[in-house]
Amino acid sequence: MDAALIEGLTGPWALAWLVLMIVADGFFPPVPSEVALIAAGGAAAEGRLSLPVLIALGALGCWLADLAVYLLFRYRLTGLLDRVGWGKRIHSTLHTAVERFGSTSTYGAIVGIRFLSGGRLAASATSGVAEVPLRGYAAASAVGSVLWSAWHVGLGYVTGTATGLPFWASALIGSGIGLTVALVFGAAVAARQRRLGAGARRTRGFRHNSEPIPPENGPTAP
Repeated sequence: MDAALIEGLTGPWALAWLVLMIVADGFFPPVPSEVALIAAGGAAAEGRLSLPVLIALGALGCWLADLAVYLLFRYRLTGLLDRVGWGKRIHSTLHTAVERFGSTSTYGAIVGIRFLSGGRLAASATSGVAEVPLRGYAAASAVGSVLWSAWHVGLGYVTGTATGLPFWASALIGSGIGLTVALVFGAAVAARQRRLGAGARRTRGFRHNSEPIPPENGPTAP
C-alpha cells in the first residue's frame, strides 16, 4: 500500500474521521464504524496510533451518539428529521431497529445489546421512549461505550500483534472474528426471546383455560 495513503489513514485526521463515523453509526447502523475501529487497533499494533487514545475516542463517539438518539426519542424530536431527505432515511432506520429488537430499556440491555448490529440504535431509542432516567441511562451507556470501543480496538490490536500483518489485513481478519462472535451472541439472544415468548403464551393459555365457567341461565334448585 502507498506510504502516503497509509499516513493519511493513520494520521491525526484519521482520529477525527473515526469519531465522526462512530457518531454517524449511532443513527445509521450501515456505517462501518466497527470495522474502522478494528483497523485502527491494527494500526496501533504497528505503533502508528495510541491504543488508549483510540479506546477513549471510540467510547466518546459512541456515548455522544447514544445520548443524541436517546434525547431525540425522550423529547419526541424525531419529527425534525422528517424535514429533509436524509433525516427521513435515518428516522426510518430508527423505527426498523426498534421493531427488530423490541423493548431494551433495562440497564443490562443498554450495555449488552450494542454488540449486535443496530443494537446501539435500538437501545438508545427505546430507552428514550420508555423515559429511562437520564442519569441512569447515561451511566449505562458510558459503561457500554467503553466496553464496545475496547472490544473492537482490542480485536484489531490482538489480531495485528498475533499475525504481524498490515493493519488493513488485520481489520479483515478481526472483522471476521467479530462478526462470528456477534452472530453467536445474536442467536443466543434470539433463542432467549423465543423462550420468553413461548413462556408468556403458555401463561396466557393457562389463565384462559382456568377461568371459571359462568353458570347457565335457568331455574335454580330449591
